[in-house]
Amino acid sequence: MTEEENIALARKGRMVALVIAGTMLLWIAVQWIAPYFGLPGRYALLFDFAALAALIWAMVNVYQMRKARMASGDG
Repeated sequence: MTEEENIALARKGRMVALVIAGTMLLWIAVQWIAPYFGLPGRYALLFDFAALAALIWAMVNVYQMRKARMASGDG
């Protein structure tokens, strides 16, 4: 694997990590703030589905990164 490919995978890995961490922080904040403001449960469910979509996106990207590493022989 070339140096450019390694840098691209590292950048992608950092983005995935930020998405996972940000999603969890936002999800926890919404779970705490929503009842405080009296938001209906359907809004909490909407945030749950958005968090689930973000985590699925992250898992797909982790799979793609792993597949790229395995194909190059570095994994």
